[in-house]
Amino acid sequence: MSDPVQTTEPRVVLSARGLGKDFSGFTAVNNVNLDVHHARIHALIGPNGAGKTTVFNLLTKFLPPTRGRITLLGTDITKMSPDVVARMGLVRSFQISAVFPHLTVLENVRVALQRPAELHIQFWRPMKSLEVLNGRAEVLLNDLGLMEYRDTRAADLSYGRKRVLEIATTLALDPEVLLLDEPMAGMGHEDVHMVSDIIREVAQHRAVLMVEHNLSVVADICHHVTVLQRGEILAEGDYETVASDPRVRTAYMGSDA
Repeated sequence: MSDPVQTTEPRVVLSARGLGKDFSGFTAVNNVNLDVHHARIHALIGPNGAGKTTVFNLLTKFLPPTRGRITLLGTDITKMSPDVVARMGLVRSFQISAVFPHLTVLENVRVALQRPAELHIQFWRPMKSLEVLNGRAEVLLNDLGLMEYRDTRAADLSYGRKRVLEIATTLALDPEVLLLDEPMAGMGHEDVHMVSDIIREVAQHRAVLMVEHNLSVVADICHHVTVLQRGEILAEGDYETVASDPRVRTAYMGSDA
């Protein structure tokens, strides 16, 4: 008789322990413990003011924590700067679109590729030298369904396609951990399905941590959910577990949800 197949949980790539942040006596985040795993989609949800964006800013070092410890790929990054942790593989998107509107889709991705190719510091080279990045850029565009928009100005894209372009520019940095801040905000039904499929595909090769208010999306694509309330973890687990928790139903979805 053969031995049963052993299954192991994917490795932890981003971790926080006892994370806290105070602002002039007000505690915005308190004692947050978080483990984000490779090849998994982890959602951070909660009512407005729960501290989700503050946690994002702490993890990506846009804010220094008042207390606690953050590790990325086993390295303590608690006191590191945002640019250093980005180069280590922790990359985020923002709620507000961050593409260059007057550049084409290809040019936007090519700009993002300059850093890993170290062309961003070679400012004396002619613009034509950036054409060496076209191949890698086109691979990304093809993977994310943007190839037909290769020569379209970013300003002329639909809102959903702009968000996909943002994901493409973050993937150009080849992150180990991708943080997405409300990727579905403002999207129509069709775009939500498109971007959900793309995030699911992206997460096959890296960890994804996302703040998201669309609970249908969270239920559909997320492996693990952490619920925040008043800066503290209220509940965590898979979607069914947190959705059935009476505290979550009251605090986030409403007592009659």
